[in-house]
Amino acid sequence: MPDDSSQSPPDLPDRRPLIAFAWLWVGAPLAYGLYELVRKASQLFTG
Repeated sequence: MPDDSSQSPPDLPDRRPLIAFAWLWVGAPLAYGLYELVRKASQLFTG
């Protein structure tokens, strides 16, 4: 019975650039929204 654990995994494409782009795609609007939320909330409570 051959030992399959010694074989290297199949070559997969590098998805790190895609993952970084996805984080920026979601993270940038989220960060802007949180910034605006804090800015408007501070105006609400300080007058």
